[in-house]
Amino acid sequence: MSRKDRGKKTSNAAQEKKDVIKKIQDLAKKYPIVGVLNMHSLPAAQLARMRSQLRQNVAMLMTKKSLILLALEKLKASQKGIEQLEKALPEMPALIFTKDNPFALFRTIKKNKSKAPAKAGQLAPFDIIIPAGPTPFAPGPVLSELAQLGIKAGVEGGKVAIKVDSTVVKLGQPIKLALAAMLVRLGIEPMEIGLDLVAVYEGGMIYPKSVLDIDDVKFMSDLTTAASWAFNLAMEAVYLSKDTSEPLLQKAFREAKAVALEGAVLEPELMEELLAKAEREAMAVESELPKS
Repeated sequence: MSRKDRGKKTSNAAQEKKDVIKKIQDLAKKYPIVGVLNMHSLPAAQLARMRSQLRQNVAMLMTKKSLILLALEKLKASQKGIEQLEKALPEMPALIFTKDNPFALFRTIKKNKSKAPAKAGQLAPFDIIIPAGPTPFAPGPVLSELAQLGIKAGVEGGKVAIKVDSTVVKLGQPIKLALAAMLVRLGIEPMEIGLDLVAVYEGGMIYPKSVLDIDDVKFMSDLTTAASWAFNLAMEAVYLSKDTSEPLLQKAFREAKAVALEGAVLEPELMEELLAKAEREAMAVESELPKS
């Protein structure tokens, strides 16, 4: 290759890098929400399927980490705090741009993940526990294999049974080859295949996965409980608001009426109840008198 050709190739590569950085800047200005994806170990078929499902609502861009870092550096002047996404960038990153709610985006991506067996060297996505109970294994070498993995097992009813729940690998630890093979034999698929949204930027805020991954049922339950506690506290503190004014007035009326009845305060609204109370007391006294 001549010096001229080498120079042309270098110039083309430099221009391509500039074009990618410019595209990231343009997308970040068009879409208010920018997410970081971890593309490690994502099969091409799965990626193509997710791209197809999300195409209407999002734009995705895969490129080198160094180019994303340069783009974020240029964007920080116009989009406050976006450079904080640098800390979330994995070794194989991609960016996702959308106008959807960050939490809705995370739910959509999570919903489209599928279970997969673990491979040697992969990091555990959570504490992997082998539950106590029967297995399909006949007694034999499998007992020593389980013991080597720290799993207590014995023979029950002619089959190998795991005696107690056993944590075989902790969150974030690598899965060893022997353990990966045993998990497959036990039918345990701890891994998930799909896009991994690790962080999202919106309006100067960074939302990590731990914040985005909300259990909707638990969230609504917690919200309902919090609202109930807040209402009870407001009632106890006699705090007037749109929600407490009417029940506080009803409570005050009931308490005032009880005091008035106890003190036999003669008011038109109380006369019927006072007369009924007097009649009950008179009948009670009469019942105690000796009969002639």
